[in-house]
Amino acid sequence: MTAALNVSTDVRLRVALLAPNSLRRQVLTKVLLDAGYILVDTEDSADLVLADGDYDPVEKRPAVILGDGDWRASGSLPRDASAQQIDAALRAVAAGLIVRSPLAKGPGFVPLDEGDIHELLTPRELDVLGAIMDGLTNKLIARQLDISLHTVKFHVESVFRKLGVRTRAEAVAKALESNHFKVFKL
Repeated sequence: MTAALNVSTDVRLRVALLAPNSLRRQVLTKVLLDAGYILVDTEDSADLVLADGDYDPVEKRPAVILGDGDWRASGSLPRDASAQQIDAALRAVAAGLIVRSPLAKGPGFVPLDEGDIHELLTPRELDVLGAIMDGLTNKLIARQLDISLHTVKFHVESVFRKLGVRTRAEAVAKALESNHFKVFKL
């Protein structure tokens, strides 16, 4: 995962705009400039990417994708998102948050039986999910796994996103629905 950028109101973020349609590019350029962003030509010189449509976010800059974006991107909004929504999503992603529209598609929005939960989650996410299933708080999970509270929160958010849930109870229920999930105790 990418590191969060230091975002404050006086910092102007550099955004690479990827929009194949010239009219759409003009509209999005105006949205970005009006919001105070600096437009750059290449992803390498950008803090963030705003992509209209297809974009492969793996190993690249944090991105907000408009339309049916890749679930691996930091942000995903509907193609008809407002200027305020785009601005808020870019600032949230720059701060290290994950932004999803309620209509966004991704692994959390497909039935879990289409893929094994062990393939969906990383080993550390499985550890965190197991601790959640044991009823541990974030603080206790941090102590048990010998990681920081911030790291626990990051993993919990990632588990929730990947499972398509909003609460710990929903995460436990989703995990129990999976015939492949087993919690191993040492």
